Amino acid sequence: MACAVSTERAGAETGWDPRRPYRLSPTVSLRPEPFGALVYDFTTRRLSFLKTLALVRVVKELAANPDVYGALAAAEVPAAENQRYLDALAGLLSAGTIQPRENVREWA
Repeated sequence: MACAVSTERAGAETGWDPRRPYRLSPTVSLRPEPFGALVYDFTTRRLSFLKTLALVRVVKELAANPDVYGALAAAEVPAAENQRYLDALAGLLSAGTIQPRENVREWA
């Protein structure tokens, strides 16, 4: 599993669509760690973890790409591992760590 957030079909209730643009929630801060990152949400005061450096790269790339697939490619995630990361990102969306970008131009 790529993150500490449960990913059991998390995207179903959140409207998860990897073809849409996403970003790190503005209320969330990432603190780099050797294993990945600590995730702190200033609104909920929830602390969680990103357990791999690759997942941290993907989350950071979300804001610079038009969709999740672009972020996966930019973070150099091997195609064979895409589903694992898609599941992890769906869980991050459900937890509020990432959120949809309404305006695609935000990444331009």
